[in-house]
Amino acid sequence: MYEADLTPAEAWELLENHEDAVLVDVRTPQEWAEVGIPDLGPLHRRVVLDPLLTAAGPNPDFLTALADAGLTPGDSRPVLFVCKAGGRSVAAARLATQAGLGPAYNVVEGYEGATASEAGWAGTGLPVARWDGEQA
Repeated sequence: MYEADLTPAEAWELLENHEDAVLVDVRTPQEWAEVGIPDLGPLHRRVVLDPLLTAAGPNPDFLTALADAGLTPGDSRPVLFVCKAGGRSVAAARLATQAGLGPAYNVVEGYEGATASEAGWAGTGLPVARWDGEQA
């Protein structure tokens, strides 16, 4: 099981307080292009863009991209996963935990919020950016 669920505000606080923490957006490039991505510029970091799913199904390179982002099993770096509403990010946090990464966290509410009463990352006023088709 992954470490915990965090609200977007709690996720931001963890990122602020742990300069080695990594935020991974597991949505698709189409979603990034349509509604933007989290912006970690104020923390002098970049969000890792690593889709959990592709048009053909599960992304076979998902864990490889996390390794390419500098995460290694047993390094104890906090890794936070965000998706649209919190479903795919749970699966990503579980995969990361199984691979020995983390502690891994799920950002509940996701980027957009799962329901009308949830604001998500974007709706809570946390920094966001347009995606230009490149890694953030």
